[in-house]
Formats: sequence, C-alpha cells, structure tokens
Amino acid sequence: MPARANKLARKRKSPMRVPTVAIALVQERLNSIYGPIEWRPRMVALDELIFTVLTQHTSDLNAERAYDSLRRVMPTWGEVIEADTEKVADAIRQGGLANQKSIRIQQILVEILKRLGHFELEFLADLELEEARAWLKSLPGVGPKTAAVVMAFSLKMPAFPVDTHIHRVSMRLGLIGKKITADQAHPIMEELIPEAHRYDMHVLLITHGRQICKARIPQCARCPLGRECPASTID
Repeated sequence: MPARANKLARKRKSPMRVPTVAIALVQERLNSIYGPIEWRPRMVALDELIFTVLTQHTSDLNAERAYDSLRRVMPTWGEVIEADTEKVADAIRQGGLANQKSIRIQQILVEILKRLGHFELEFLADLELEEARAWLKSLPGVGPKTAAVVMAFSLKMPAFPVDTHIHRVSMRLGLIGKKITADQAHPIMEELIPEAHRYDMHVLLITHGRQICKARIPQCARCPLGRECPASTID
C-alpha cells in the first residue's frame, strides 16, 4: 500500500476525539443559573465522615434519616463503639445496607480512637491535601469520594468529590472519558479545575445533574451548555 494511502487508512481507523467544553465556560454558564456559591460547613469532620458512609448506595434523604436516628439512639460516638452491632444496624436501617454499614462505622470509629485518642479530625485541615486524603483513605472502607467530601465540606480543603451526578455530567461534557469510573475521575477533575474553584464547581455540577442533566432524560433544551455539549440532543 502506498505511504499516503496507508496514512489515510490509519487516520480513518483512529477513534474520533470527543470535544471538551472548557471548564471556565462550564463554570460561567452554570453559575449564571445556580450561583453564586458560598462555602459553609455542614458538620464537623467526623460527623461528615459517618454521614457520608451512610449516603453510600442510597439517597441523601434516606441517609439523613439514618444519621438522625443513629444520633438520637446513641448520642455519642463512644456509645456507637460500645453498642452491639445489631443495635447500630437497627438505628440506621432507613439508610439501606444497614448490616454492612454498621460494621464499617464501628470499625472507622475504633480506628480513629486508636490512632488519636479522641474523635476530632479538624487537624487534617493543617496537612497537605494528599497527606490528608491518604490519612482518611487509610480508614476502613473510606474511598476517594468519602475522603473528598470530608475535606471539601468540613475542612475547606480543595478536594473535588465525584458522585454519580458529577460523573454523568462530566462525561457528557467530555471532561472525562466514557470508560473513566467515578473513583478514577477524582484526580482528573482536580487537575482540570483550579483549586480556588473546586468547591464551587462541585456544587454547580451536582446541582446541574439533579435539576437539568438528569440520568434518563436530560433536559438539553433548558441547559445553558446545550449548544456546546457533545452529548446534547439539540439539533
């Protein structure tokens, strides 16, 4: 095969690169309908950690009910450690996977108490980002999302949590590849988004995923990025 023809054949076989919407444009457009965003702590770090464990594989509403029930039945974390695991499971039943989560919560609390002698995790805010992330991820069952949520929402650190909404929206916008998992997306998104904008972008993307860029029927006609998004259904 002539060199020119061989080159053209290789070009035709190469996968087409999905265009990416610029991060700055995404932030500007989404901020125009959901902003301005202001950081405010939801809970102290340990409470945020346990709550985030409860959000796994369930809705935020169910997790809130389970968390409130747990704190009502066992007001201190020491009581949670000392309680029978079945009692903890009964208290968080509304959050789903109660048997697994009750074990995990007690394991986390025991490990923290063993390491620190107390339950205050605010010292993590004084560490470098990756050092704090590694400390949290070394706890039983704490993955990238849970660690990032605690850092971003309680410690005001520039971590970027990726949940199912953000994963979906980012993939549709071409910010991450179609084969990238939510866990794999954390470092990619943190590299794409400047530190000062990570909290705002997290809130903007998750809100957009809940209100417009929905899983089953995205409302592209209402989307401020409808003309730029590579996954848009707008002609």
